[in-house]
Amino acid sequence: MVPDSLRELWLRGIAFNAAAPADVLIRLLDEAAGEAGLLMCECRDLPDAVTDVALRHSAERIRRALARNLQVDPARLAPLASDPSGLVRAHLAGGTRLQPRWVRPLPDDILVTFLTAQEGGEDGRLTEQEIAGELWSSRQVPPSFPRDMAGHDHPALRLYAAFQWQSLTAAQRDALLDDPDPAVREAARRGGRQLDPATVEAELPPIGSRNRWFVLGTCALSTVVVEQCFAHDEVYPLARNRHTPADALARLARHPDTEIRKLVATRPDLGPEAAELGQDPDEDVRMRARLQSSIRTWAEFEEVQKVVEHGPDCTCPITRPATEPSPDWYVACAASEEPVLRRVAASWPGLPAELVGTLALDDDEEVRIRLACHHPLAPPRLLLDVFVTRPAHRPHLLTLPAFPRTGMTHLIGHPDAEVRALAAADPALPEPPLEDPDDAVRRAAATNPTLTPETLETLLTDLRTAEGAAANPSLPVPRMHALLDHCLSGAATSQTGARR
Repeated sequence: MVPDSLRELWLRGIAFNAAAPADVLIRLLDEAAGEAGLLMCECRDLPDAVTDVALRHSAERIRRALARNLQVDPARLAPLASDPSGLVRAHLAGGTRLQPRWVRPLPDDILVTFLTAQEGGEDGRLTEQEIAGELWSSRQVPPSFPRDMAGHDHPALRLYAAFQWQSLTAAQRDALLDDPDPAVREAARRGGRQLDPATVEAELPPIGSRNRWFVLGTCALSTVVVEQCFAHDEVYPLARNRHTPADALARLARHPDTEIRKLVATRPDLGPEAAELGQDPDEDVRMRARLQSSIRTWAEFEEVQKVVEHGPDCTCPITRPATEPSPDWYVACAASEEPVLRRVAASWPGLPAELVGTLALDDDEEVRIRLACHHPLAPPRLLLDVFVTRPAHRPHLLTLPAFPRTGMTHLIGHPDAEVRALAAADPALPEPPLEDPDDAVRRAAATNPTLTPETLETLLTDLRTAEGAAANPSLPVPRMHALLDHCLSGAATSQTGARR
């Protein structure tokens, strides 16, 4: 019988073997495969035949794991949105546990299914409201979705649009205020109150309440409320509020707090105060004031804020904004003398290829880092450079299709074990470092496709390298099946004994 320690390593290795065919992977859906089958369903790309079997699998745990998979085309997962199990639905609504930087939105038809559901599954363990709650917190709803749903036939979707009032166009707001459904009309009426300064003043939450700063940062404010903010030192939300009156904005531009002046320095509605901020004693304020002349819309402002408020090791989620600046604006940013604006351009995945080549050689390191993390045409050599120099970005870079898998022999002696592990799998290596002192490096070396069948057999019996050897794409398919025969029959015997 195969020892449990080796059995688990073989199963996990085969589960993530890039060369494993569908018939091998389908065997891992067996209950006897345990955690390896669940990890496979959740964490790797799957052939269509495996996805089909997992979607119809009788074991809820398999369907739950598949529901969290970011590698499978989300359109293939649509049946899980109406799965008999509420937990499967909730896993799809909640998204992956891996917290990737690229946030993949769910297709509209899946979102519509969740938001119009009348129940939470045949098992009754969750309600449709609880599942929708998972969806709202998952970031899988694109920012443009409310506008797209404002004219939908189903009132539940128009109701959702009404709750996102300030993201709607004037025509959509008018239509919702006159909606045939009374609940939608009431939600639209409440949304309209956000833009009525007198109503906001009358309903303003008291100082110290949780919602007060949200209201002060998003709603139209009366003169009385603005003066209260200055009197009680609550001006931070005013600096971010798009509805802040011009006279209050001028006062904020001269505020003694440097952080407040930073916040207002790039606003597109800033008046002659921009020139004053260009002479500010703080260098960061002066830099932001220089950018202001290039920012004419709130969409442009938001893209600049994403850059100025974060450093080179920022790993915030990458999402598409509800409203994007024009391509011409990004092109102009790419040619700017201001590094911040070139960083903004490098963060736009639609930047033309010729400009990508230019920014890949930019003198500013953060421009190069952002290009590597955001643009699909970033050169592989740049991706590798950033991987080596910026550990914070390594998990994200490894998910990118353009990330190189060869040309790393010069890194095999690198002091960072994570870099050596990457190099250890390079098929151009004359001799994979199977005796490296680091476990991860040895495991990676065991996946190198240049290893001979005889060497792989030896590695399969070593606890330090067994998982890597089982994941080696050169492992013959019949050998994969033979390993599974040992693992699954042994597991079945153990489970039978346990039940007895």
